[in-house]
This record gives sequence, C-alpha cells and structure tokens, in this order.
Amino acid sequence: MTIKTIFLDRDGVVNKEINYLHKVKDFEFINGIFEACHYLQSLEYKIIIITNQSGIARDLFTENDFQNITSWMLSQFKKNNINILDVFHCPHLPDSGCYCRKPKPGMFLEAKHKHNINMQNSWMIGDTETDIIAANNSDISKTILVRSGHKINEADSSAKYFLDSIQQISKVISS
Repeated sequence: MTIKTIFLDRDGVVNKEINYLHKVKDFEFINGIFEACHYLQSLEYKIIIITNQSGIARDLFTENDFQNITSWMLSQFKKNNINILDVFHCPHLPDSGCYCRKPKPGMFLEAKHKHNINMQNSWMIGDTETDIIAANNSDISKTILVRSGHKINEADSSAKYFLDSIQQISKVISS
C-alpha cells in the first residue's frame, strides 16, 4: 500500500532561514511548525524533510555537523509527538550536476522508492521555486510556497498556493 506524504523543505519552512545553518544554537523553529505537523499527521500524512545543504561541499560545515543538527531537530519533533518519517539532503554545489539537488527530483524519487509514496496524493511545501520545480519533476502537483524564507515571485511561480507561513496550512490542506 502506498502512503501520502508531506514533503517539507527545511530552511525557511521548518526553521528560520539562516545561510549555512549548522549549529543547534542558531536553529530556530518557524512559529507554528509543530501545530502544523500535528494537523498534517491528523490527516494521516507522513512527513519527510528534503533539503539542499551545499555548505557541506563548500567546507563551511561537515556531514557530521549536518547529521548532528538533524538528530537534534528530530529529537525536538519527537518531544512534540511528531514523527518525521525521513530526512533527505543534497550536500552538493549548485553546479555539481548531481541528480539529488533541487530543482532536480533525485531526493523525491529516492523517498518515493524507499517509502512507497503515492506522489499524486502528496504535497510539497517549500520557500523557493526550486522546491516547486523539484516536486513537479517528481509528479507532485500539489505545491505550496511559504513566504517565511526567501523572497518569491508569485507571478512567475508554478506553485499552486501561497501562504505567509506553514501556520496557515489548514487553509489549503484539509481532509
């Protein structure tokens, strides 16, 4: 049986946007993220985080630094009774030509095969157009751009919906 999933970008959706975030002391959750995830879980969605992390390839932080902050983040979700099914990340530079870096669909397709995800019944919530393009390239048409991270050009976006924050998720996703 396939599952329906909410894919979340990390920086700008889960936590406040800080360039090359890699220290727990600098990690600040977006207001309402835990409530939004509770709501999504109540609708029987699984939650997966998908994130580009080129700071690793730029030698600004290590893979171990990323894994440490990810473990801490997951522990905070768990303390709030939220189960994050998985976290996928791309450690490569934008010009690396890899298949995993958004806007390419590699991380989404890896998640699909690992967890038997029905992409047509899944959503992507991001804060950049690359999040939306990657989702669309993975057969996810239900997309939301939140205005809590990067500046977005709504007139040129392929996103289906725009929200000021993930706090407003119930305005778009319902049972």
